[in-house]
Amino acid sequence: MKKSFYLIVVLFLIFSSCKEDKQAHLLDDAPVAKKIPESLTIHGDTRIDDYFWMRLSDEQKNAETPDTQTQDVLDYLNAENAYLNKVMKHTEPLQKKLYDEIIGRIKKDDQSVPVNDNGYSYYTRFEEGGDYALYCRKKIDGDGSEEIMINGPKMAKGHSYFGIGSQSVSPDNKLMAYGIDTVSRRRYTIYFKNLESGEILNDKLSNTSGRATWANDHKTIFYTTKDPETLRENKIYKHLLGTDQSKDVLVFEEKDETFTCGVFKSKSKAYLMIGSFQTLSTEFQYLDANTPNGEWKIIQPRERGLEYHPDHFGDNFYIRTNLNAKNFRLVKTPVKATSKENWTDVIPHRDSVFLEDFDLFKDYLVIGERLNGLRTIRIMKWDGGEYYIKFNDPAYFAYTTSNLDFNTDILRYNYSSLTTPNSTYEYNMNTKEQVLLKQEEILDTGFSPDNYISERLYATAKDGTKIPISLVYKKGIEKSSETPLLLYSYGSYGSSTEPTFDSGRLSLLNRGFVYAIAHIRGGQEMGRDWYENGKLLKKKNTFKDFIDAGEFLVNEGFTSSKHLYALGGSAGGLLMGAIVNMKPTLWNGVIAAVPFVDVVSTMLDETIPLTTFEFDEWGNPKDKEYYDYIKSYSPYDNVEAKAYPNMLITTGYWDSQVQYWEPTKWIAKLRAMKTDNNLLIMDCNMETGHGGASGRFEKYKRTALFYAFLLDLEKIQE
Repeated sequence: MKKSFYLIVVLFLIFSSCKEDKQAHLLDDAPVAKKIPESLTIHGDTRIDDYFWMRLSDEQKNAETPDTQTQDVLDYLNAENAYLNKVMKHTEPLQKKLYDEIIGRIKKDDQSVPVNDNGYSYYTRFEEGGDYALYCRKKIDGDGSEEIMINGPKMAKGHSYFGIGSQSVSPDNKLMAYGIDTVSRRRYTIYFKNLESGEILNDKLSNTSGRATWANDHKTIFYTTKDPETLRENKIYKHLLGTDQSKDVLVFEEKDETFTCGVFKSKSKAYLMIGSFQTLSTEFQYLDANTPNGEWKIIQPRERGLEYHPDHFGDNFYIRTNLNAKNFRLVKTPVKATSKENWTDVIPHRDSVFLEDFDLFKDYLVIGERLNGLRTIRIMKWDGGEYYIKFNDPAYFAYTTSNLDFNTDILRYNYSSLTTPNSTYEYNMNTKEQVLLKQEEILDTGFSPDNYISERLYATAKDGTKIPISLVYKKGIEKSSETPLLLYSYGSYGSSTEPTFDSGRLSLLNRGFVYAIAHIRGGQEMGRDWYENGKLLKKKNTFKDFIDAGEFLVNEGFTSSKHLYALGGSAGGLLMGAIVNMKPTLWNGVIAAVPFVDVVSTMLDETIPLTTFEFDEWGNPKDKEYYDYIKSYSPYDNVEAKAYPNMLITTGYWDSQVQYWEPTKWIAKLRAMKTDNNLLIMDCNMETGHGGASGRFEKYKRTALFYAFLLDLEKIQE
């Protein structure tokens, strides 16, 4: 018996030694970026950036022949990708299995629920094996024949990236405008198609947001262009079909660099609208859609701190606004007298309810509200009486969608929860009867919502604030210190993280993972204060809330720090960068997708896309108070010589929102300074931008990589 025991110990030591040697060998192979110190001085403070050289201009990236600096950057990115492939090579069978599993749950010949508009029924559908959708329509009173407006699979051939923007059909149903992006920088070219003949018109509008808005004359189009350097949407043009873009008339230019602008149509289709948007302020102009050459009028001039969003019904504009209403209220005002002095309450402000959106019907007003962190749908009759649609899950997401018709009692809404696939309902607001039009079909014979448990818990932050946590796991999974748990969040821009279903996530749940969402400050789940207390000089609440949520889940016995993982992307990637600096020992592994981590340098550079638009989110570091605060949490500026958890970082070479050099500089600095032997790898997609791959299935290859990274750390090989 003793001999057997000693033999086991010896074999274990040999195995451990071999594993450590292999890990050390892999670490030796990790790319090492050269250092070219760059001194960055402001407010009497100097930061030394050894990797500033990694930043390339668009001109350099687009040059046919790379210059020396560009080649150095490309060589480093390719070296990181090669290292990723080497380190993760043993997981390739698992990645393939995960990918096949994830896409195997997706219906290949799927079709969206049709939306009726102006005599036609519009829908998208996928053919078996198709990566891109067919955009189709049928006449409502026709013979049922299908008209393919956009053939995604055919048009995407030959493109490594192919993004289809908005589609807009002319009021007479004869022409369609649509946007195409083949670079992944979200700069779309708008094309026009004759839907009767199939002919593509000569008109072509470049450098746009991808959205075209028709006037009611069927020949005048309004669209938005972007600043070629910052990509800020800053100009509205008027285009007349049959003319060259160079002849287009500049209708409006947003000269305030902290604003962006866009153009759209009211639900009534009676008015064209130009909106100017900033974090703390909005402004709208309107024009009769029947007179596209008329004079635009301002509804309410912009004011610092005043947000409003209008729609039109009858003789009034209905406006959601924060005027004297932190959680927003709904007001109305006559079209002939639109300034705020004429606004009267339709739904007053309430301290405990956040008013998120509204939908107008002939006989009903439908309100999207958020109460106790969850979305609700409130039905109000114009002539009196109201009620809420009831939902049963402890955590869910419900919202109205595609309600284009005023003259109906039928409301369409979507519903999803952590255990319920996305479902589209038609709800009779008069009888309260509803019909399930479609539920996402999960092609997995083992799937049933009854096999999974969803919970809603509350962690207590260090300052006493209750932080909601939504979580899901498979029945039979026991809470223990050995249970792996993935904690996700975003926590910025007032964007609420909704507890929705994800069929891909089943691959983790079925292997014993618990999945949790921390509804941290910086989002808007608990109302406007929730957002206000997670931005600017209170931004650290976002990071602390996430850490407190993680510690709560450990203390409640759901997992332990040896099996706790974190995931976030973009501003959520900033969250990941902050928490690994602030509490590196709490996590066994962290995935930071397209992370915004070089906050000080980016916010000081107004030539970088989105910078000026976001001063009211992060603060302007040209102000010393904001500089000091941002610097105190900026992930790149706070990397230290200490142990970090296992980390997987992703980026896209053509990313226009978080430039590729931010995560690239970050991983280079982490690798140079960290004191541990944990995994540190980066996946840079050389052909895509912020949203990743454009194909329907291609994006799941990165999901499979994420999951393989987590499962490998858990030593789960199947």
